[in-house]
Amino acid sequence: MYRDPVSSFLPQPSHPAAIRPLRVGMIGIGTVGAGTFRVLARNQDLIAARAGRGIEVTVVAARNLARAQGIVGEGVALTADPMQVATDPDVDVVVEVAGGTGPARDWVLAAIAHGKHVVTANKALLAVHGPEIFAAASAHGVAVMYEGAVAVSIPIVKALREGLTANRIEWVAGIVNGTTNFILSKMRDEGLDFGDALAQAQALGYAEADPAFDIEGVDAAHKTALLAANAFGMPVRFADAQVEGITALQRLDVACAEQLGFRVKLLGVARRREEGVELRVQPALVPATHLLAQVNGSMNGIMVKADAAGVTMYYGAGAGSEQTASAVIADLVDVARLDGTHAGQRVPHTGFHAHAVRELPVLPRAAVRSAHYLRVPVQATTDIAAVAELLAAQRLPVRQLVLANGPAEAAPQVLVITESALQSAVDLALHALQTSPVVAGPVIALRVETLDD
Repeated sequence: MYRDPVSSFLPQPSHPAAIRPLRVGMIGIGTVGAGTFRVLARNQDLIAARAGRGIEVTVVAARNLARAQGIVGEGVALTADPMQVATDPDVDVVVEVAGGTGPARDWVLAAIAHGKHVVTANKALLAVHGPEIFAAASAHGVAVMYEGAVAVSIPIVKALREGLTANRIEWVAGIVNGTTNFILSKMRDEGLDFGDALAQAQALGYAEADPAFDIEGVDAAHKTALLAANAFGMPVRFADAQVEGITALQRLDVACAEQLGFRVKLLGVARRREEGVELRVQPALVPATHLLAQVNGSMNGIMVKADAAGVTMYYGAGAGSEQTASAVIADLVDVARLDGTHAGQRVPHTGFHAHAVRELPVLPRAAVRSAHYLRVPVQATTDIAAVAELLAAQRLPVRQLVLANGPAEAAPQVLVITESALQSAVDLALHALQTSPVVAGPVIALRVETLDD
């Protein structure tokens, strides 16, 4: 049998079974934790083949120990004290999937202080405390992984930090909250009011009993702040994001958007401008032919514009037990591969090494430039001319101006699509419209995002 004379003298790789498994301590065994345990158990040989070693959950912290026992079975230690997991000397990596920003911060910082890597799907924790957590991890030479925190099944963090590392990222925009996308899809497809669509989402388990973080845009803002940090090399700046949810969105505007050739989506947008970074979450009109307009139900879709790669798109489930587990376990595999790697040679927490992170200014609302949709209720259909004259007087450029298709007995509605303009200019025009005698009610304004520049 032929033997390569060179390779025969090289050290041969060890079989994964000969290497000590990565020992995992898990805090939380709810939807995500249970899914992670199931997928690890079901695909353990495949995962070990990719990681180069086994990955084993050795201890779990849970509020309901009886329920946890039913999930993990024998051979896994259980505790009601998460701090015990965070400081366990026999744990290599702590998986935090309990959620929240208070106690979770303490558990994660304790794990880091005890030299443990951390994997988390907790986007709120990192959006609020990310800079502190990343700095602590760097100081202790450990890694914090969080692919499951943004658009769960979509490997967007890895795409930004590794796949697009050669590029200057110009913008990241997308649908990153499955609950609101489900509600908007129902409002469009079935003509439901917001409240009825929300009730359906809750009945099907897409929305929590208290859906505030989702429907008010906070969850999407957490994720968008993390994406911006990875795209632009800036700190996580959630507190500076402009956040608007969909609670005030009316069925009429969803229908009017359709008439104009658009669909309404809750978008997270992070865009680099010469003067700073746009960081915002808002319901916006997207052209009906655009790829993001085809992202329906609870699915997520994210687009990235880069100077070399051009526009790339990432699509997948935005929620789910095993969908999130897929991302959590991918992070665990990355941790398993870290043995022998110097901390300075690892992928940085937000894609940029600490010395290269820059405090880019986040633009205030008035300085954001985009096209807008306006719905102007008027006294009579003939008042469309007065609306056009008023917008011209305000020097707000108009791309399209038509009457809404509606029942004859309803108040006439003038629909406007403007050209791109500063928000400050749009606000002045809105004020002038609202004080005009021909206007018969509140003027509605939404951004228009064509995502073509």
